[in-house]
Amino acid sequence: MALNSDGLQKRVRCVLLVLSGKGGVGKSSVSVQLALSFLSLGKKVGLLDADLCGPSIPLMIGAHGKNVQRGPDGWLPVRAGPSASLSLMSVAFLLSNKDDAIVWRGPKKTAMIKQFLSDVQWGDLDILIVDTPPGTSDEHLAVLEGLRGHPVYSAVLVTTPQAVSVGDVRRELTFCHKTGTKVLGIVENMSGFVCPHCVECTNIFSQGGGESLAKECDIRFLGSVPLDPSLALTLDKDRDFSCAATEGPAEAALRHIAEILLKEMNEDANVAQTS
Repeated sequence: MALNSDGLQKRVRCVLLVLSGKGGVGKSSVSVQLALSFLSLGKKVGLLDADLCGPSIPLMIGAHGKNVQRGPDGWLPVRAGPSASLSLMSVAFLLSNKDDAIVWRGPKKTAMIKQFLSDVQWGDLDILIVDTPPGTSDEHLAVLEGLRGHPVYSAVLVTTPQAVSVGDVRRELTFCHKTGTKVLGIVENMSGFVCPHCVECTNIFSQGGGESLAKECDIRFLGSVPLDPSLALTLDKDRDFSCAATEGPAEAALRHIAEILLKEMNEDANVAQTS
């Protein structure tokens, strides 16, 4: 299925895939926080929740319970985030009950993701973030096939410090190399816990796994993001991530990473325009 000629290829400047070989590393929360950071930098941002079996992003961004509207040319993304400035699409918006399980085989998952990429009217965006499920399976191949023909798409890999997680991300790197997907860098999430009282950082899991992998594979290490309990507390209070504190160490780390990624993607987009 080719890209809609008036959709991603012409109107979305850059596409950023958020990948990880392992579940539970906080990939979706990183995707949401990157989206909020890009918005704070004045960019037009879209976020596609491609994790069909675990669509948690609508809850994180305060959009759960909303419905997708269909316009004359396709689905219209849900507006969410600060001042409804984020364009969001997720299979969660298509479920009649939020607790319904997605029990689909590969071909139906593939068709759904391709439809998200070809039939959603994203409009003019600087960045479309695609939050992918763990692993290297049908969903990932469907995303890459749907992006075929787009001049600028790249990936960021998310890991936690432990050896098991780092090993799975190493396999994700192999997937990117085999599919010709450019990797902008590695983020080490849940890298220590910063005490809100004394500001001392305690390495709960371990330390430096993501940075070591980046050095081993000659890939940029984008930074470490500490655990932030305020994010979990925000969701427990039925509020979204944009309501959480904005001056904590996790938010500062993600904003710095967003600035690095933005510079890299802009350079790639400028090269694509002149080639």
